[in-house]
Amino acid sequence: MRRILLIAVVLLSAFIGAVLGAMYTLRYLDNVPDYTSIAQHQQVRMPGGSNSVTPINFENAAHLVTPAVVNINTVFGAGEFSLTPMDLNFDPMARPSGSGVIISDDGYIVTNQHVIEDATGIEVVLNDNQRYYAKVIGKDPSTDLALLKIKAKNLPYLRYGDSDQVVPGEWVLAVGNPFDLNSTVTAGIVSAKARNIGILRDKNNLQVESFIQTDAAVNPGNSGGALVNLKGELIGINSAIATVTGSYSGYSFAIPVNLVKKIMDDLLEFGAVQRGLLGVEIRDVTAKLANDQDLDVLRGVFINRVNAGSAADQSGIEAGDVITAIDGHEVGSVSELQELVARHRPGHSVLVTYRRDGKVTSVKTTLKNFEGRAAITRHPVNFEIEGAQLEDVAYAELTRRNLEGGVRIRTIGPGKWLDAGIKKGFIITHIDKVNVDNVEDLNRILEYKSGGMLVEGIYFEGTRAVYGVQW
Repeated sequence: MRRILLIAVVLLSAFIGAVLGAMYTLRYLDNVPDYTSIAQHQQVRMPGGSNSVTPINFENAAHLVTPAVVNINTVFGAGEFSLTPMDLNFDPMARPSGSGVIISDDGYIVTNQHVIEDATGIEVVLNDNQRYYAKVIGKDPSTDLALLKIKAKNLPYLRYGDSDQVVPGEWVLAVGNPFDLNSTVTAGIVSAKARNIGILRDKNNLQVESFIQTDAAVNPGNSGGALVNLKGELIGINSAIATVTGSYSGYSFAIPVNLVKKIMDDLLEFGAVQRGLLGVEIRDVTAKLANDQDLDVLRGVFINRVNAGSAADQSGIEAGDVITAIDGHEVGSVSELQELVARHRPGHSVLVTYRRDGKVTSVKTTLKNFEGRAAITRHPVNFEIEGAQLEDVAYAELTRRNLEGGVRIRTIGPGKWLDAGIKKGFIITHIDKVNVDNVEDLNRILEYKSGGMLVEGIYFEGTRAVYGVQW
């Protein structure tokens, strides 16, 4: 019995020793390398090494994007009329140009507002050299964006990406028409986000600058072109360059697509941007500000003042609070805050997170417009313009006359139409070679006209006529 017990003790001791020895050996091997090649060790510890990185491929994205980026040529009405029969064959080298991006298969195009600002005529040239006259659906100086429309179908267009998911270091492509060199593709990386470079101006001081900064080469003519990721998704509209020479000097700036999406929908539906506002005066939190104001944070947006009756005021937000997030998105600068709020219309609610005396509070806030109302501003349709009573042309008549749209002058009195020689019953079908769909469309077209314009149409008996109207 004792012999058996002795054997059992010996075996148990041997087992415990083996286990402890193995543990020691494994620990020793883990902490003290016994290799003579670091490169070999890296391969052991991280199989595949640098070979596991997917090769960068620009070709697919460039192939997807270039057909949807257009050249935009503008005409300014320095003479009696913005377009005359002698001017219908434009010389592209004789006028300013920029770029645009097709965002729908039926001809909606986004570009920069500064590309078409004050233009009396806009021509769009597609990648395959097809040419169209474009109408301005709306434009917004506060974001430097504009929406155009051409009469076309089945066009290639770019899908929206998500600019919130864009990160510094990510590869991007810029596509546009610098120096009238069509379909130019350049590559770079995202250098930073939410950049404010102080180039935009707005009469109500509502400009929004939250640019994506890249080192992709962008030059004059690229404005309004596409910034895309390697999937070929639109993540920004190229808008500006950092330069002292007028040409590319290392950095370019694009409007993030998540803001573009909202602005385009506003211009499409209302013809004007619907801005929701918190109603606060703000500045970035800095180390000096944090020290001066005895703040317990070094990142966020400090509120200098809250406007009486504003969205922020009615939500209990006060001067001295530090906003740290909007709808769960952290904000570290004024530009980030402005972009996140500018994505919403008046009447929409956002969740504002702020710090006060070391306490974090989140509150739902219903945004208001510049006039202090939580309502959408709609432009009324004017059916009387310059002494003429206007009406839409019935669909049956349009079909019978083989017209795509038109506005009939039902009665006419003293005014610019009469001065041009237009008579009662005239159906306006085109202005400066751009089709006129209805009275609402005519209102929108005339809003952006100045100087002379070419008005085409047809009378009841079928006589076609063209008039020069000084607007």
